[in-house]
Amino acid sequence: MDRLGPACALARQLLGEAGLFKVGKQLFTAEGPQAVKKLAGLGADIFLDLKFHDIPNTVAGAVAAAAGLPRVRMLTLHATGGLAMMRAARDAVAGKKNRPALLGVTLLTSLDPHALRKVGISGTVASRVVALARLAKEAGLDGVVSSPQEVRAIRRACGPKFLIVVPGVRPGNAAAQDQSRVATPAEAIRAGADYLVVGRPITGAKNPYEAALAINQEIAASVRAAR
Repeated sequence: MDRLGPACALARQLLGEAGLFKVGKQLFTAEGPQAVKKLAGLGADIFLDLKFHDIPNTVAGAVAAAAGLPRVRMLTLHATGGLAMMRAARDAVAGKKNRPALLGVTLLTSLDPHALRKVGISGTVASRVVALARLAKEAGLDGVVSSPQEVRAIRRACGPKFLIVVPGVRPGNAAAQDQSRVATPAEAIRAGADYLVVGRPITGAKNPYEAALAINQEIAASVRAAR
């Protein structure tokens, strides 16, 4: 199945409304680095969301390779990989010109407290997310990925310059689907998010461009109201 053609067609529709285009596991597994190169060739900046999680040496090599792809502005790795793994990732891109921002994924937005207990993670979701955000900052990462519900706590713990990228964003009329910790675009921005990751509410819309435009208008209205 050709995934790259439809992805490029969608990107062409959304150029000007989307700040970056996410290349995740599905597209990258199907099409490989060529997916990044094709989208970059359209003039699109890339959020490479592969969530690396392995021993430090392996992650360092993967991050270095990813950083060599064109127009990759942000990429992800799991903060639960630990301090040594995150530091190895940081060192792999240290000194590189126009290096991508490294983001530690805290806890997936599909996980609720019951699911966390099942995998042996104790404490509240918020406390675990903030602890992982602090660890990512200690490792020298540029920011984290978290649900909208933990943004304020992360901002207080990690400061104003620490990037917070927020998935689980759903416009008010959209279903949560398999996400557990969600918010509207306006709520996420008001909480202090730097970037919003919006997938299916746009890609599954009858008119993706109009869906993206409506989300941007909601964000702009929220920013104006906050001034």
